Amino acid sequence: MANSSEDGELNVSFHGTSNSCCVSNVTNINFTSYEQSPDFYVIIPVIYSVICAMGLTGNTAVIYVILKAPKMKTVTNMFILNLAIADDLFTLVLPINIAEHLLHYWPFGEILCKVILSIDHYNIFSSIYFLTVMSVDRYLVVLATIRSKRMPHRTYRAARIISFGIWGLVTLIVSPFFVFANVYKDGLNITSCGLNFPKPERFWFKASRIYTLILGFAIPVSTFCILYIIMLYKLRHTRLNSNAKALDKAKKKVTIMVFIVLAVCLFCWTPFHLATIVALTTDVPQTPLVIGISYFITSLSYANSCLNPFLYAFLDDSFQKSFRKMLECRAD
Repeated sequence: MANSSEDGELNVSFHGTSNSCCVSNVTNINFTSYEQSPDFYVIIPVIYSVICAMGLTGNTAVIYVILKAPKMKTVTNMFILNLAIADDLFTLVLPINIAEHLLHYWPFGEILCKVILSIDHYNIFSSIYFLTVMSVDRYLVVLATIRSKRMPHRTYRAARIISFGIWGLVTLIVSPFFVFANVYKDGLNITSCGLNFPKPERFWFKASRIYTLILGFAIPVSTFCILYIIMLYKLRHTRLNSNAKALDKAKKKVTIMVFIVLAVCLFCWTPFHLATIVALTTDVPQTPLVIGISYFITSLSYANSCLNPFLYAFLDDSFQKSFRKMLECRAD
């Protein structure tokens, strides 16, 4: 859902982050005919249900292990914990998205509309911001290892304070979407939940997409790309002493894990943001193919919320050991 207009200037009906990426620049859009299609009607709820089940199971396991296992209380794991909380929060509201898709209208009232749309946007910003902070942390760790310096201020408590700061920043960024989220009736008199902008709607809608693109993609992606380029350059052009040569093996493993989680996040979210650029600069025709691509891109961005736990399970030995140990304790 997005914005509505009584004069027909811009009438789009889709969720804040979903189904909007490819068609946000088209006027008088109506998805009802496509949503009634048996393919979309059945496939989308199935995909969302799988993402929801995998995401809730995996992220809840990550949260449980990090909170319960003493050895898991590290700086990196504090950021991973918050990343899992953000993903869990999003997957918890996916059933409401599924219900709305099946019903073809919004039955849950205005308060829940504002909450769900805000959480939908939290999903865009929180993951990328926590990954950016993890990249900064990795950069500082690698730099300190190269110089054989200690980092006395890099503590679990400091990571917790930074995490609270990120949640505060994301809340501030998402607050305009909470304000504009409303329940309204579209041209077909169907109750919808979306971003209901003041006039001129087209200007506000484009501004909201540019706002999301810059704060939710361009700035954080530029930040961690620059950091990793500098990190690789320093590693390649610095003669490491025996202490730093293996980058302390464990630190090297964590750095690789953060890099892979980052790469998967980019793989899942880049199509969404690229499609936003296309939608802002081109009049995309409303065709079944375009709607299908839009659903695929949205599902891919949603899928990021359930992939991270499996990456930790494959890439982090300490997570595997802690998880196995806890399972053994529960079995006993």
